[in-house]
Amino acid sequence: MIGQYPGADSAPLFIAIERGFFKEQGLTVKTEAIQAPQAVLPKLANGSMDVVLGSYATILTIQSQKVEKFKYIADSYQGAAGGFGVMVGKDSPIKTVADLKGKKIGVNSLAGLGVLTMNPHLKISGLKPPPDPSKDVTYVEVPTTNWLSALEKGDVDAVWMTDPYVSEAKNKLGATMLVDTMSGPTEALPITGWAATEKWVATNPKTMAAFQRAMAKAQNIAATDRSAVTKILPTFTKIPADTAATINLGAYPTTLSAQRIQRVADLMHEYGFIKEKIDVASMIVSSQG
Repeated sequence: MIGQYPGADSAPLFIAIERGFFKEQGLTVKTEAIQAPQAVLPKLANGSMDVVLGSYATILTIQSQKVEKFKYIADSYQGAAGGFGVMVGKDSPIKTVADLKGKKIGVNSLAGLGVLTMNPHLKISGLKPPPDPSKDVTYVEVPTTNWLSALEKGDVDAVWMTDPYVSEAKNKLGATMLVDTMSGPTEALPITGWAATEKWVATNPKTMAAFQRAMAKAQNIAATDRSAVTKILPTFTKIPADTAATINLGAYPTTLSAQRIQRVADLMHEYGFIKEKIDVASMIVSSQG
């Protein structure tokens, strides 16, 4: 059983299923749509779920809290220009990041990717982000499905969004992207990866290696053939085909790099997401080919 997000991150998984890559490896795969790894920790612990897709920030948070011990077994999704950023309304007086001083920014989670990637840009512009007591901005939790309405109604002054919401905000509201949060200090930041518990990895080495081989084939396709991704998206998400064809996609890394993922861990430590530094290399299980 594999836990996955119904988004572009999971496209390689469904490419692998559709093209029979798991069957080639002798694996029968079932999938379950999840909101976050925290919600399925009991299933991972009791073995009713084997592998989970999680944001690197989420998995590292769980690791730091010692709630569960994870290993990364495959990379999934990495940020790219245009698809992740802070959007402001059509007639907003906010023209630069510095203009966000004293403003409310909507994010899907107060300890998620939006805050993590926004903070360095605030810092560069001379603003103090939370958790600094003298913070210059306020983050407000806004569910993903409410991003557009919150911006349109003025519940917040700006909203951090990902595509397809970025494209929708531009097309429906005339919104503009104030700052691309996959640029500068956060350029190409790793977003999600496939993880399993230390216990599962230790007791299922052959199954894990088979999963890695199947996913490697699919990841290569996603990395080199955009049409393969845009065709598969409507089959497991609510993204319509015409939107899928035009959205700004992230990148699909074909190697699992501790050095890349360490950037996420270091940012999290710098901004107080985790209390202690984490050595990501100790969490990596390289593909056996």
